[in-house]
Amino acid sequence: MLMSLRRRWLGRTFTGGPFAPLFEPPPVDEWVALDLETTSLAPARADIVAIGAVRIRRDRLLLGEALSLKIRPPTSLDGSSIVIHGLRHQDLVDGLPLEEALGRLLAFIGSSPLVGYHIDYDFRILSRHCHRLWGLTLPHQTIEVSRLYYDAVSRHLPGSHLDLRLSTLCRHLDLPRLEAHDALNDALTAALLFLRLRLGPAPDYPKV
Repeated sequence: MLMSLRRRWLGRTFTGGPFAPLFEPPPVDEWVALDLETTSLAPARADIVAIGAVRIRRDRLLLGEALSLKIRPPTSLDGSSIVIHGLRHQDLVDGLPLEEALGRLLAFIGSSPLVGYHIDYDFRILSRHCHRLWGLTLPHQTIEVSRLYYDAVSRHLPGSHLDLRLSTLCRHLDLPRLEAHDALNDALTAALLFLRLRLGPAPDYPKV
Protein backbone atom coordinates (compact mmCIF):
# COMPACT_ATOMS: atom_id res chain seq x y z
CA MET A 1 0.00 0.00 0.00
CA LEU A 2 2.74 2.47 0.97
CA MET A 3 4.73 1.62 -2.17
CA SER A 4 1.65 2.21 -4.31
CA LEU A 5 1.03 5.60 -2.69
CA ARG A 6 4.68 6.55 -3.16
CA ARG A 7 4.52 5.64 -6.85
CA ARG A 8 1.44 7.77 -7.36
CA TRP A 9 3.01 10.70 -5.51
CA LEU A 10 6.30 10.55 -7.41
CA GLY A 11 4.49 10.17 -10.75
CA ARG A 12 1.95 12.92 -10.24
CA THR A 13 3.77 15.37 -12.55
CA PHE A 14 4.37 12.78 -15.30
CA THR A 15 0.77 11.66 -15.86
CA GLY A 16 0.08 11.08 -19.54
CA GLY A 17 3.68 11.67 -20.58
CA PRO A 18 6.35 9.25 -21.81
CA PHE A 19 7.44 8.45 -18.24
CA ALA A 20 3.95 7.62 -16.95
CA PRO A 21 4.48 3.82 -17.33
CA LEU A 22 7.29 3.97 -14.76
CA PHE A 23 4.77 4.80 -12.07
CA GLU A 24 2.16 2.15 -12.85
CA PRO A 25 1.79 -0.90 -10.57
CA PRO A 26 4.62 -3.35 -11.27
CA PRO A 27 3.73 -6.36 -13.42
CA VAL A 28 3.18 -9.71 -11.73
CA ASP A 29 6.06 -12.21 -12.07
CA GLU A 30 8.19 -9.93 -14.19
CA TRP A 31 11.54 -8.30 -13.44
CA VAL A 32 14.40 -6.65 -15.32
CA ALA A 33 18.01 -7.59 -14.58
CA LEU A 34 20.23 -4.54 -15.03
CA ASP A 35 23.93 -3.77 -15.18
CA LEU A 36 25.81 -0.55 -15.95
CA GLU A 37 29.43 -0.08 -16.89
CA THR A 38 30.64 3.26 -15.56
CA THR A 39 33.64 5.57 -15.28
CA SER A 40 33.92 5.54 -11.49
CA LEU A 41 33.19 3.44 -8.42
CA ALA A 42 31.70 6.54 -6.78
CA PRO A 43 27.98 6.81 -7.62
CA ALA A 44 28.00 10.57 -7.06
CA ARG A 45 30.31 11.17 -10.02
CA ALA A 46 30.12 8.03 -12.19
CA ASP A 47 29.15 8.41 -15.83
CA ILE A 48 27.56 5.55 -17.77
CA VAL A 49 29.37 4.02 -20.75
CA ALA A 50 27.33 0.83 -21.33
CA ILE A 51 23.95 -0.62 -20.34
CA GLY A 52 22.82 -4.23 -20.26
CA ALA A 53 19.29 -5.32 -19.37
CA VAL A 54 17.29 -8.53 -19.76
CA ARG A 55 13.64 -9.19 -18.96
CA ILE A 56 12.67 -12.06 -16.66
CA ARG A 57 9.11 -13.35 -16.94
CA ARG A 58 8.07 -16.05 -14.49
CA ASP A 59 10.76 -18.73 -14.97
CA ARG A 60 12.20 -17.56 -18.30
CA LEU A 61 14.77 -15.09 -19.57
CA LEU A 62 13.48 -13.25 -22.63
CA LEU A 63 16.83 -13.15 -24.39
CA GLY A 64 15.29 -11.97 -27.64
CA GLU A 65 14.32 -8.74 -25.88
CA ALA A 66 17.67 -8.14 -24.20
CA LEU A 67 18.97 -4.57 -24.29
CA SER A 68 22.64 -3.81 -24.92
CA LEU A 69 23.59 -0.17 -25.41
CA LYS A 70 26.83 1.78 -25.60
CA ILE A 71 26.99 5.46 -24.71
CA ARG A 72 29.06 8.16 -26.38
CA PRO A 73 32.30 8.57 -24.41
CA PRO A 74 31.92 11.03 -21.53
CA THR A 75 34.76 13.40 -20.63
CA SER A 76 35.32 11.42 -17.41
CA LEU A 77 36.35 8.27 -19.31
CA ASP A 78 40.00 7.64 -18.48
CA GLY A 79 42.52 4.84 -18.17
CA SER A 80 41.48 3.81 -14.65
CA SER A 81 37.98 2.84 -15.77
CA ILE A 82 39.05 1.49 -19.17
CA VAL A 83 41.21 -1.06 -17.35
CA ILE A 84 38.04 -2.45 -15.70
CA HIS A 85 35.50 -2.58 -18.53
CA GLY A 86 37.80 -2.39 -21.56
CA LEU A 87 35.71 0.25 -23.34
CA ARG A 88 37.93 2.89 -24.96
CA HIS A 89 36.94 6.16 -26.58
CA GLN A 90 37.15 4.58 -30.03
CA ASP A 91 34.83 1.76 -28.90
CA LEU A 92 32.14 4.28 -27.96
CA VAL A 93 32.23 6.84 -30.78
CA ASP A 94 29.16 5.25 -32.37
CA GLY A 95 27.35 5.05 -29.04
CA LEU A 96 24.07 6.76 -28.25
CA PRO A 97 23.70 10.12 -26.53
CA LEU A 98 23.07 9.45 -22.85
CA GLU A 99 19.58 10.96 -22.91
CA GLU A 100 18.50 8.70 -25.78
CA ALA A 101 20.02 5.60 -24.19
CA LEU A 102 18.36 6.23 -20.83
CA GLY A 103 15.05 6.91 -22.55
CA ARG A 104 15.27 3.52 -24.26
CA LEU A 105 16.24 1.84 -20.99
CA LEU A 106 13.33 3.35 -19.06
CA ALA A 107 10.88 2.35 -21.80
CA PHE A 108 12.29 -1.21 -21.54
CA ILE A 109 12.05 -1.31 -17.73
CA GLY A 110 8.61 0.22 -17.33
CA SER A 111 7.56 -0.35 -13.73
CA SER A 112 9.30 -3.73 -13.32
CA PRO A 113 11.44 -4.34 -10.23
CA LEU A 114 15.18 -4.27 -10.93
CA VAL A 115 17.45 -7.24 -10.24
CA GLY A 116 21.23 -7.12 -10.11
CA TYR A 117 24.54 -7.72 -8.43
CA HIS A 118 25.41 -4.52 -6.55
CA ILE A 119 22.12 -3.21 -7.91
CA ASP A 120 21.98 -0.32 -5.41
CA TYR A 121 25.16 1.10 -6.96
CA ASP A 122 23.69 0.92 -10.49
CA PHE A 123 20.34 2.26 -9.34
CA ARG A 124 21.91 5.26 -7.60
CA ILE A 125 23.79 6.20 -10.77
CA LEU A 126 20.73 5.68 -12.98
CA SER A 127 18.58 7.70 -10.59
CA ARG A 128 21.08 10.58 -10.46
CA HIS A 129 21.23 10.91 -14.23
CA CYS A 130 17.44 10.61 -14.62
CA HIS A 131 16.90 13.31 -12.03
CA ARG A 132 19.46 15.58 -13.70
CA LEU A 133 17.96 15.11 -17.17
CA TRP A 134 14.25 15.07 -16.44
CA GLY A 135 13.64 15.70 -12.74
CA LEU A 136 12.65 12.03 -12.39
CA THR A 137 12.74 10.26 -9.05
CA LEU A 138 12.57 6.58 -9.90
CA PRO A 139 10.17 4.51 -7.76
CA HIS A 140 11.47 1.04 -8.59
CA GLN A 141 12.04 -1.78 -6.15
CA THR A 142 15.54 -3.27 -6.32
CA ILE A 143 16.50 -6.89 -5.60
CA GLU A 144 20.12 -7.73 -4.75
CA VAL A 145 21.04 -11.27 -5.81
CA SER A 146 23.93 -11.54 -3.33
CA ARG A 147 21.43 -10.78 -0.55
CA LEU A 148 19.11 -13.53 -1.79
CA TYR A 149 22.07 -15.91 -1.76
CA TYR A 150 23.16 -14.82 1.71
CA ASP A 151 19.67 -15.27 3.14
CA ALA A 152 19.30 -18.72 1.56
CA VAL A 153 22.69 -20.09 2.63
CA SER A 154 22.74 -18.52 6.10
CA ARG A 155 19.69 -20.60 6.99
CA HIS A 156 22.14 -23.53 6.96
CA LEU A 157 25.06 -21.60 8.43
CA PRO A 158 23.67 -18.86 10.69
CA GLY A 159 26.21 -16.21 11.58
CA SER A 160 28.81 -17.46 9.12
CA HIS A 161 30.97 -15.23 6.97
CA LEU A 162 30.08 -16.00 3.35
CA ASP A 163 32.07 -15.24 0.22
CA LEU A 164 29.69 -13.12 -1.85
CA ARG A 165 31.89 -12.59 -4.88
CA LEU A 166 30.00 -13.13 -8.12
CA SER A 167 32.35 -15.90 -9.24
CA THR A 168 31.77 -17.76 -5.97
CA LEU A 169 28.00 -17.51 -6.25
CA CYS A 170 28.09 -18.87 -9.79
CA ARG A 171 30.42 -21.72 -8.86
CA HIS A 172 28.37 -22.74 -5.83
CA LEU A 173 25.11 -22.65 -7.76
CA ASP A 174 26.59 -24.46 -10.80
CA LEU A 175 25.93 -21.55 -13.13
CA PRO A 176 28.16 -20.43 -16.00
CA ARG A 177 30.31 -17.39 -15.28
CA LEU A 178 30.09 -15.21 -18.35
CA GLU A 179 32.89 -12.82 -19.19
CA ALA A 180 32.90 -10.17 -16.48
CA HIS A 181 32.61 -6.39 -16.86
CA ASP A 182 30.40 -6.65 -19.91
CA ALA A 183 27.08 -4.98 -19.14
CA LEU A 184 24.83 -7.50 -20.88
CA ASN A 185 26.81 -10.50 -19.59
CA ASP A 186 26.62 -9.20 -16.02
CA ALA A 187 22.88 -8.57 -16.36
CA LEU A 188 22.41 -12.12 -17.68
CA THR A 189 24.46 -13.55 -14.82
CA ALA A 190 22.36 -11.68 -12.28
CA ALA A 191 19.18 -12.92 -13.98
CA LEU A 192 20.39 -16.55 -13.87
CA LEU A 193 21.28 -16.22 -10.18
CA PHE A 194 17.88 -14.72 -9.45
CA LEU A 195 16.02 -17.56 -11.16
CA ARG A 196 18.21 -20.21 -9.53
CA LEU A 197 17.65 -18.75 -6.06
CA ARG A 198 13.96 -18.14 -6.64
CA LEU A 199 12.98 -21.37 -8.38
CA GLY A 200 15.64 -23.98 -7.68
CA PRO A 201 16.16 -26.06 -4.55
CA ALA A 202 17.60 -24.14 -1.63
CA PRO A 203 21.42 -23.92 -1.83
CA ASP A 204 23.23 -26.37 0.40
CA TYR A 205 26.50 -25.65 2.14
CA PRO A 206 28.98 -23.69 -0.01
CA LYS A 207 31.58 -25.73 -1.85
CA VAL A 208 35.15 -25.18 -0.71
